[in-house]
Amino acid sequence: IKQKKRHMGDTQHFCPVSLKENFVLYPGLQEYAAKYKEKIYYFSTSEFRDKFLKNPEEYVAHGEPLHAPPLRVCLLGIHGAGKSTCARQIADKLGIFHIQFEEYLQELILPKTKRKVGPSFDEDHEDDNKIPEELEDVSQTATNTETEKTKQEVELTDEEEAIKANLTDNTELPSEVLDKIVPDWWNKEPFRSTGFILDGFPRTSDEARYLSERGLCPDI
Repeated sequence: IKQKKRHMGDTQHFCPVSLKENFVLYPGLQEYAAKYKEKIYYFSTSEFRDKFLKNPEEYVAHGEPLHAPPLRVCLLGIHGAGKSTCARQIADKLGIFHIQFEEYLQELILPKTKRKVGPSFDEDHEDDNKIPEELEDVSQTATNTETEKTKQEVELTDEEEAIKANLTDNTELPSEVLDKIVPDWWNKEPFRSTGFILDGFPRTSDEARYLSERGLCPDI
């Protein structure tokens, strides 16, 4: 028996509501399919399907094809593997932004910490600040005084403390902190219309789940 050919909607197997409202190519599910003008559309959620059916003309093409979002890439790899070098080269070649995730976190707290934090930076900092033994006693009092002064002057917010803990102890970043950082790369200019390669994120299964739950889909 010859099966009748299915005519897919303008966004093929991607959700047209996610594309229109979030500018994201989010795969639709067959269980949330709907037909409009003899074409089949797939949706990422039942809510988006219902939204489409209330006003389908808002989400279909008129005269010209729908515009696809720019390329969004998540590049992963162990430290020292050369992923940042590759990411910069790819970004330069494609004309998209290169976002180094941990470097971005450092920049968020650098105005208060005054230096980069983390195991590798702590080692460098200790080496840079080694002093001769004969000067240790003289400098100890001054160092203690300076440390106390610094503690009084610099007070990190809860969000900044979470970022610092992530950089120094690899503590998981709370969703509330990620919400203030990650979605902007998908939703705000100039990243929204240009695209990016996100270097070093997601790093854990929880971070990957976070992207999925927020509907933030990388293309690669």
